[in-house]
Amino acid sequence: MSSTKPAANKWLITLTVMMATIMAALDISIVNVALPYMRGNLGASVEEITWVATGYLLSNVIIMPMIAMLTARFGRRSFYLFSILLFTLTSMLCGVAWNLSSLIFFRTLQGIGGGSIIPISQAILRESFPPEEQGKIIGIYGLGVILGPAFGPTLGGWLTDTYSWRWIFFINVPVGLLNLILITRYIHDPPYLVRDKGRLDYGGLAFLTVGLGCLQLFLEKGEQWDWFESEWIVWLAVLAAAGLVLFVWRELSCRKPAVDLRLFRDRSFATGTFLGGIFGIALYGSLFLLPLFLQEILGYTALNSGLTMMPRSLAMALTMPLAGRLYNRSGPRLLVGTGMLVSAFSFWQLSRLNLGVGYWDIFVPQALQGVGFGLVFVSITTSAMLTIEKSRMTAATGLYVVMRQIFGSIGIALVATELTRSQTRSHVILAEHLNPYRDIVGRWLAAGGKAFAAQGTAPSLLSDKSLHLLEAMTGRHAAMLAFNHVFFLLALLFIVSFPLTFLLQSKRGR
Repeated sequence: MSSTKPAANKWLITLTVMMATIMAALDISIVNVALPYMRGNLGASVEEITWVATGYLLSNVIIMPMIAMLTARFGRRSFYLFSILLFTLTSMLCGVAWNLSSLIFFRTLQGIGGGSIIPISQAILRESFPPEEQGKIIGIYGLGVILGPAFGPTLGGWLTDTYSWRWIFFINVPVGLLNLILITRYIHDPPYLVRDKGRLDYGGLAFLTVGLGCLQLFLEKGEQWDWFESEWIVWLAVLAAAGLVLFVWRELSCRKPAVDLRLFRDRSFATGTFLGGIFGIALYGSLFLLPLFLQEILGYTALNSGLTMMPRSLAMALTMPLAGRLYNRSGPRLLVGTGMLVSAFSFWQLSRLNLGVGYWDIFVPQALQGVGFGLVFVSITTSAMLTIEKSRMTAATGLYVVMRQIFGSIGIALVATELTRSQTRSHVILAEHLNPYRDIVGRWLAAGGKAFAAQGTAPSLLSDKSLHLLEAMTGRHAAMLAFNHVFFLLALLFIVSFPLTFLLQSKRGR
């Protein structure tokens, strides 16, 4: 039997779980801007330092589907406290890490705590509010889940520039300690939680760990290791496929499975989870693309890049609570459909940028993207859980979040690969038209030679310098065309997925 106490004020519960959610969500992206500083400080190679991010995401993905089983075994409140404590302690240890190996080890443990926090927080919030307030509370919850990664690069850049990279971990410690106090006071096990201390589904857990672990490594390292040209990538793909197939077979045939895959029989949950995955591809893909575009093509610093991306975050912050209020009036289909079309239009605008882009050319698409993302996130998340019983809510939120995370990793892998391939194709096409015997190319080289001569360059070097400048400009234009191409594909993804909105559960369900 789980011990219960009188329910605390729902807004105090909201404050408690939102603090934990923001802390965990922020750590998904806050590390990225500090990786170059860590590499220099710890003497690591580019490939080695990426394991700091990979280790966190790897443990995140593996732990999320297990949450329902772990909360049933140890109690949800106890496991929630353990997750916050583990996250806080390992944050401090990451900050004092003495070498790369210790940092990767502590960061991986931190991912176990962080991966548990967000699904449990969502389950607690949904159970604390009546059905008519579900849209509103998911709008508030979305601020933490989505804005954490969005503001992460800006905060991480400021902390790294002002203090050092270690402070991106130390900042979690006081927040985590305060959160522990609030949880002990306001969070309790629900009365319907059934404690299960029977035999664990070790087979399912083993297949899950191998399948999801290898899949995440495959997606994270595929581009870096040249995909199927690498023997390691081939083995990871084989192990991931075998592990996931055996996992699904085991869970559907086991009497007490570690992960309740039968939740996908619910049409609204299955559709909402899939659309949430599409949203994850666009969200994580754009979070990967935009900083890269701003820093490598336009030459922004990490901090300025984060500030330039702020309009999207602010638009999402304003839209999500509004979407939560509109949900009960219009239902999910209108809001999700509108959000997908607005998001598609914003990516189409980004696909038309050029090297002469100004601030407002980036501001408007991002603001529209924030509006579209806010409408989609709140409506899909609310609708997906609409017909799920409270006793299965923790299992459902764990599955929902891990699917969005996996699709997000797929999105990053796809856009990174397509960006590289498109840049190569564009460079080849542009280079074919840069024959030095063409009049326009000859005139450009002559003008470049005159400009270098005016700067005092030796006559024997004028031709080489002009050619090098032309090659550099060709590379920048090829990169710009590649970004345009990938942004257009993301717009197309929303258009193609639009018909799925009609499968969502209408307003209230049961």
